[in-house]
Amino acid sequence: MPWKETCTMDQREEFVLKAMERSVPFRELCRQFAISPKTGYKWMSRFQQGGLPALHDQSTRPHSSPAGLPEDVVCRMVELKFAHPNWGPRKIQALFARKYPGENVPSESSFKRILEKSGLVNKRVRKRRSAADGGRLQLRRQAKEPNEVWTVDFKGWWYTADARRCEPLTIRDAYSRFILCADPLENARTTSVRARFESVFETYGLPETIRSDNGAPFAAPSSLLGLSTLSVWWLALGISLDRIDPGRPDQNGSHERMHRDISLEVQAMAKGDLEMQRAALSLWREEYNSIRPHEALGYMTPAQRYKPSKRDYEGTPDRLVYPQDYAERMVMKCGMVRLNSTRIFLTTALRGWNVGLREEKDKNVGVWFGSLRLGHINLRTDAFHASNPAVEMPP
Repeated sequence: MPWKETCTMDQREEFVLKAMERSVPFRELCRQFAISPKTGYKWMSRFQQGGLPALHDQSTRPHSSPAGLPEDVVCRMVELKFAHPNWGPRKIQALFARKYPGENVPSESSFKRILEKSGLVNKRVRKRRSAADGGRLQLRRQAKEPNEVWTVDFKGWWYTADARRCEPLTIRDAYSRFILCADPLENARTTSVRARFESVFETYGLPETIRSDNGAPFAAPSSLLGLSTLSVWWLALGISLDRIDPGRPDQNGSHERMHRDISLEVQAMAKGDLEMQRAALSLWREEYNSIRPHEALGYMTPAQRYKPSKRDYEGTPDRLVYPQDYAERMVMKCGMVRLNSTRIFLTTALRGWNVGLREEKDKNVGVWFGSLRLGHINLRTDAFHASNPAVEMPP
C-alpha cells in the first residue's frame, strides 16, 4: 500500500521514530500510517542501515546493507525481532533458520550487529552507575528551608471495599516534612498527575527542585536525560529535577517512611469505597501535618516549620525566554529540531517547546531547555550528543 501523498519524507521519518519508541504495536502503527507491514519493515531496515538520509527514494537495483546482507534479508530479521522484542540475536537467528528453510542464514554476529544498530537490543546495565548513565539528573540537594526540595512518589496501591485500586500520589516538602498532597488519583497518567500538581502549585506555590524516582510519569528512562512530558513541564516552570538511583528508595528514605505510616495507619484500617479512602487520607494528612510532633523537627509539627513558596504559580508559559546570544528552534512533534537544513532528533518529550542554541568551541552548538543543558550538536557530523546531566546554564 502506498504512503499518503502529503509530505512523504516527513511521514517516513515520523513512522520510523515512532516505531523505535515501540509505544504502539508495529502492525497497528502501520495501519495508522496506511501502509503494509512489509513496507514498514522495509523503511525500518533502511533507517537502521543508513539513518534518515536512507529514507529517500533509491535506485530500484538490488543493494546490500553495510553488513553485506540483501535488504530483503535485513527486513526479515527486523520483522522477526519486532515480533519477539525480548528475544536475543541467537534466538532470532534460530527462528530465521526455521521460518526460511533453504536460505543462507546470516551469522550470529550479523544478527547482533544489525539488531544493535537498529536500537532493538536492550543492553543490560548495572543498577548503580554514575549520573550520566541513562541520563539521570541528580543534584543531591539538601533542603535548608521550605520549598527548596519537594519529594514525590506513588504509595503502593490497595483495594477498596468496592474492588477499586487506591494508589495515593504523595508530595512532601523535604525540609519541613509537610505533606502537600496524599490523594488517590483515578490513574497514574501524565494528565492526571499534572492536574493534581497544578492544584498543589496554586495552593503552595512552586518549589526550587522536585526529587522523584525514575519511573513514569516522573521520568522516561529511554528518553534524553530521562525527560518525560511531566518533567519537561516542571523544567518549563523553572523547577530543577533530582532523581534517585534505580532500586535505591533509601535515597528518598524519609518519604518512604511516610509511606510506611500510611500503610499502618490508613491502608491497614481501609474500609469503604474510594471516596471514603480519600477522606481517611485527608484526615490522616491533617493530623500528620498539624498535630503529630516529629522528633527530627525538635518535636515541632510540620505545619510549624512550613510556609508557602514565594514563587507563585502563574500558569504554563507559551515559550521559554533565552539570552540574546541564543538562537531558538521549535521541537517538532517527532522530537526533532532543524539546524542548517538538517533535522536532528532530541526527544519527543520536548515536542512543541522551544530550545535555545548557543555556539561553543570546537564547532559545537550547545542545546538548552531553560536552565538545563541538554547536550551539543557537532556541526561537523550533525550529530547530537547528550550532556553531563549535572551541568546547568549559569545565571
